[in-house]
Amino acid sequence: MTNKQGVLIVNLGTPNEPTPAAVKKFLSKFLHDYRVVDLPRIIWCPILHGVIIPLRAKRVAKLYSSIWMEEGSPLMVYSVRQARALEEVTGLPVELGMSYGEPGIGSAIDRLLEKGVDKIIVIPLYPQFSSSTVSSVWDSVSRHLQTMKNRYTPSINFINDYADLPAYIEALKASVLASFEANGIPDALLISYHGIPVRFVKEGDQYQERCELTTKLLIEAINMPSLKILMTFQSRFGREPWLTPYTDETIKNLPNEGIKSLHVISPGFASDCLETLEELDEQNREIFMHAGGKSFTYIPALNDKPIHIEMLRQLVNLNRFQA
Repeated sequence: MTNKQGVLIVNLGTPNEPTPAAVKKFLSKFLHDYRVVDLPRIIWCPILHGVIIPLRAKRVAKLYSSIWMEEGSPLMVYSVRQARALEEVTGLPVELGMSYGEPGIGSAIDRLLEKGVDKIIVIPLYPQFSSSTVSSVWDSVSRHLQTMKNRYTPSINFINDYADLPAYIEALKASVLASFEANGIPDALLISYHGIPVRFVKEGDQYQERCELTTKLLIEAINMPSLKILMTFQSRFGREPWLTPYTDETIKNLPNEGIKSLHVISPGFASDCLETLEELDEQNREIFMHAGGKSFTYIPALNDKPIHIEMLRQLVNLNRFQA
């Protein structure tokens, strides 16, 4: 044993390019995960491959094209930058793995082991725990360790949530106040999280309460009692009820309630991606302005901002293995 520590950061994943073929490959992996869609496979697979992917691939590829950066998919670009910056500030080997697509979680673990690491700190970049995201990362880590030809199993320190980490709340506060400074204090601040089915919460998923905790702490940190602050859920998929209130429906009604200027932040995304840059900053901006809004400001994700890297450094240090 080398007693050498390393870090694995994990995010969802992204198509390799904004094309229907790449999107089909990505959606197939993503929507095949039982943690994401838990219908019996005999029912779900024909629907997924016969209806959903063929109908959505071309449209989703076009949406990705609208946000694609020169270096690639925003989620990938920012995730790579985060890994490099975190390695620099911690002095530890850091590898990036994606739940769906490349670089895979298994290959990231292998690269850490090749560097002599035998104690791995795993950080799913989902601040609020959900079985559909964080538990899926655990599944992938465990599955890879079970199938490795090497009979040695490294020690794992798995961080399943950092919804109330003070440095995380401070980073969100700094982003909000910087937006207010640059664009003026709005009539309202909307805090939007990715939604999950209501059924998941009834079955024990703690996601909703973790989102509520982050929101409560952020409101306290901002300390602007006169500011209207709302919490909503976005990106619903399928026919069953998801957590409410829905972001798009809330935004549509705000101008009629006298809210003409709006700032929107989505704390659950560690990196900007399709759900923030296209769904929030394009689709929901259009909804708000069409409904009579005058000013819409999307507050970017923490991405590779120094305050975010510092937060991740603190998270690593809090979870280092004891010598």
